[in-house]
Amino acid sequence: MSFHRFKIAALVAALVAVPTIGLAQNSAGVATSVQAGTYGVEAAHTRVLFAVSHLGFSTWYGEFTGASGTLILDPAKIGSSQVDIRVPAASLSTSNATLDGELKGDKWLDVAKFDTVRFRSTRVTKTGESTADIAGDLTLHGVTKPIVLKAKFNAAGPNPMSKAYTVGFEVSGDIKRSDFGVSSYVPMIGDDVHLIISAAFEKKAA
Repeated sequence: MSFHRFKIAALVAALVAVPTIGLAQNSAGVATSVQAGTYGVEAAHTRVLFAVSHLGFSTWYGEFTGASGTLILDPAKIGSSQVDIRVPAASLSTSNATLDGELKGDKWLDVAKFDTVRFRSTRVTKTGESTADIAGDLTLHGVTKPIVLKAKFNAAGPNPMSKAYTVGFEVSGDIKRSDFGVSSYVPMIGDDVHLIISAAFEKKAA
């Protein structure tokens, strides 16, 4: 192996060995430290998706938008990080207006009465170099239950469009809707709901 190739191999090995939850890449691909601090949800690029079995024949998908809330992030002490997210229940959309009306009605989510879906973390546990389990309380349809979400760190750095310092995560988890009092047509319409959350947060000014 040439000395030049040895240097490249050593650099790659060193980068792989560094805990990536504390690193990001800027637009030039250079590793930088993730900034600790308080962040707010960047609502335009944060989506809360859900998937549920429809009669066993297909999987039906929908989403919630308009999220708000905060993330307190400390890359050096992941366990002390906290997240508190609210989503307007009436933002639900499946691309089918008739179905949307049914799901927002009193036989399902009853959004006129229970207008907010909320998740508040109670514990963050690092599970890998860029992953963590986030335990917390989910409030849905007026019922609060503990759940665990799995989070994967994507990237951090100045947004090239807005210039705001931004961090991003992919989050997933599973719930039983009947646990939250939403039991219409179980088991024909699946009780198990898979959640996929793509979340962006902008750092607040100190």
